[in-house]
Amino acid sequence: MTFKTIFFKILRKSLLDEAQTKQGVVAIDLPAGNGETSKLLLDHGYTVHAFDLFPQFFNEKRIECKYCDATTGIPLDNETANLLICQEGIEHFPDQLAALKEFNRVLKAKGTLIITTPNHSNLKHKISYLLNESERHSRLMSVNEYDSIWFNRDNNDNQYYGHVFLIGVTKLRLLAKIAGFKIRKVHFSEIKPSNIFLFFIFYPFILLSSLRSYFRNVKKKPYAKESYREILKLNIDPRILIDGSLVVEFEKEYDFVEAKKALFQIGSYEYQT
Repeated sequence: MTFKTIFFKILRKSLLDEAQTKQGVVAIDLPAGNGETSKLLLDHGYTVHAFDLFPQFFNEKRIECKYCDATTGIPLDNETANLLICQEGIEHFPDQLAALKEFNRVLKAKGTLIITTPNHSNLKHKISYLLNESERHSRLMSVNEYDSIWFNRDNNDNQYYGHVFLIGVTKLRLLAKIAGFKIRKVHFSEIKPSNIFLFFIFYPFILLSSLRSYFRNVKKKPYAKESYREILKLNIDPRILIDGSLVVEFEKEYDFVEAKKALFQIGSYEYQT
């Protein structure tokens, strides 16, 4: 079973097969790729806006896929959509925070953002990075100018990056928090057998190290306990450590201006203490 098949199963279960009609509910598919996700959304009654750096590869005939670089701006009005799906895109974005700010801008209050990306927090990725800073140490070189940077043949100015900007779950949580999102749920997708083997070796060390760090930091900053607890749960979650991909469902908690004010209050409190 491919990851796309697994992801579509998660999507149907969590969002698409609800009893309520989706007629008139707006979704954004970015990057849209060949259009399979857009097709699924259209079939369930969503109004869909599809965007990609390479719209020429989009195959769904019912809508037009438009060119878009998420890091520089999505050509939609504020608070247009109820749902935004960024499938296998965030690891290619050179400015991930800028993209997340744009996602926030175009989503309505309480809107849903779903991000999928190769799981840089699983044990195999952690070991690969330790050995030679590679995504897969036995098969791929570390990121480099020959394997990791591609150009659109139709437009040499349109530069595309491979998995240069892989991101783990805690960093993704922080960037999303800065942009005004909170994690609603991390969906489990697929077991990687190699991660199971590594889990039994390394999990006791991960658990002890994470707990030690948590209690030491809570002692120094008890007012940050709630956030630290959320991070601890992500760090020691066996499902994240063995999962092949990250599928994270976020909720728009604030618009970006409100999020900035909330973070400013935290910073002010830190300064006072």
